[in-house]
Amino acid sequence: MKDFFKFTLATVTGVFIAGGVLFVFAVITLFGMLSASGGSAVVKENTVMRLDLNGTLVDHLRETPIELLSPLLGDGMTVYGLDDILASIRKAKENENIKGIYLRAGSLSASYASLQELRAALLDFKESGKFIVAYADNYTQGMYYLSSVADEVTMNPKGMLEWRGIASTPLFYKELLRKAGVEMQVFKVGNYKSAVEPFTATEMSPENREQTEALVRSLWGQVMAGVADARSISVDSLNAYADQALMFYPAEESVRRGLIDTLVYADYINGYLKSRLNMGEEEKLLLLGLDEMMSLADPSTGDTGKDRIAVYYAAGEIVDKADISSTEETIVREDVLRDLRELKEDERVKAVVLRVNSPGGSAFASEQIWHAVNELRAKKPVVASMGDYAASGGYYIACAADSIVAQPATLTGSIGIFGMIPNAKGLADKLGLTSDVVKTNRHSDVGGLMRPLDGEEKSLMQMMINQGYATFVSRCAEGRRMSEADIEKVAGGRVWTGEAAVESGLVDTLGGIGDALRIAAAKAGLEKYEVVSYPGKEDLFFSLFNAAPSGWETRALRRELGEYYRPFSLLKNLWERSPVQARVPFELNIR
Repeated sequence: MKDFFKFTLATVTGVFIAGGVLFVFAVITLFGMLSASGGSAVVKENTVMRLDLNGTLVDHLRETPIELLSPLLGDGMTVYGLDDILASIRKAKENENIKGIYLRAGSLSASYASLQELRAALLDFKESGKFIVAYADNYTQGMYYLSSVADEVTMNPKGMLEWRGIASTPLFYKELLRKAGVEMQVFKVGNYKSAVEPFTATEMSPENREQTEALVRSLWGQVMAGVADARSISVDSLNAYADQALMFYPAEESVRRGLIDTLVYADYINGYLKSRLNMGEEEKLLLLGLDEMMSLADPSTGDTGKDRIAVYYAAGEIVDKADISSTEETIVREDVLRDLRELKEDERVKAVVLRVNSPGGSAFASEQIWHAVNELRAKKPVVASMGDYAASGGYYIACAADSIVAQPATLTGSIGIFGMIPNAKGLADKLGLTSDVVKTNRHSDVGGLMRPLDGEEKSLMQMMINQGYATFVSRCAEGRRMSEADIEKVAGGRVWTGEAAVESGLVDTLGGIGDALRIAAAKAGLEKYEVVSYPGKEDLFFSLFNAAPSGWETRALRRELGEYYRPFSLLKNLWERSPVQARVPFELNIR
């Protein structure tokens, strides 16, 4: 027995020591990676920027340990910051030694609003007279929309161009929950507030179908207009190609119809780029990747003076408190209130661009953030820049800004709220669970999972939802300087594209972060200024020691489940959500 304990102790000690050594090795390797990318790249004459896009695009990349160590794990899930790519394209435009961009189009998870922002940056790059060459083994529809601005669009001879139009295919959970014995008790205002439909219906309501059809037609019209202009192909022809499902035809058909210029293998591109640069066959082609471009000094930040414009990134679902087990981006109420208060008190910050990329979330948290934005706006200009989403709670927090800028494909509006309380009595009965109660008053146990709400409680819940909706409408009317009656005409929970929102007055102008910065500078009377991003990056060691182990599990699930991760995550977290939500439909699933 003595030997058993001795050997067991030795084994356990060995495991701990090995784990410690591996952890130290990972940290040293990580620092080596960071140090290697920390120096400024040297840009020689006839250099080409190589932009590989294969992964996930977010507005602002705050590098967590999971993302930093991802290359060591080899899971292939690259995350890009939209702000990093935009800055790199701008630097490539302004550097006289960089002659062009080689766009290597992979499978990028990004909405059309983000692609429009990238597309505008590439078009601006071409204004300098420099070239863009695009290549893909296979083009997704979104990546073709982006790549169509290139001077030369090339594809693998055995590749495929996805060109089929846009569809929305939401999932409905009503029957799944019914079989499980769970009833969702729903309260809402607005016929178009369709976020609750997955839990109460098996198909779209007429109102939801109406708004979804308007959304996908608007998005598809924007995509076709962009490609038609770039490729000199009529919109009617592009629509006909989509009806024929061009992706099922041989690659040569895409060339014949003018969507692709040349069919080549990837190893041909280096030679093609050399010919564009008038280089000899034996000369070495110089390519700078995104990491190297990010390390270059940004000429636009030189001689900026002491004044700052802050770009505050508010991305993800709006929540009342942080969930340390999640790797999803969230807008945490207390964090945002603290940050906005600091920006208000910082005398160096003369204006703030509030970058909102959110489908909404907790109605209470949205109201608190609205108040903080309103307080900030009282002291300095605030301009809202909308990303992929700025809907429901996302619009709630943006409407307090002096001006609102959105992309044509941004999903916004959805002015409405709903409440949802699960009743798991049926599930408990199936499992053989019973409960009892002792209470002092009639409604002491209201909201419990083991019984449904009674008639009086349902009336009280609906009264609270009505009050919340009235507050939401009044906030929008105040922020947009419109009457509540005019807001009501475009409210009711209806979702709009940015293109349509400009016409209704919910948005001031179309554009991206750069446009919002110019508006903010004009409102603050600034000619020279430094752009500073908030929130800042976390201290590396702090984030390493505070990274939740479940974050790695979540990343693995996202990789394995793909497009089905979102509905899985939704059902997993159903019990933890705030019961009163200002949120866009849970998953439009636009493809």
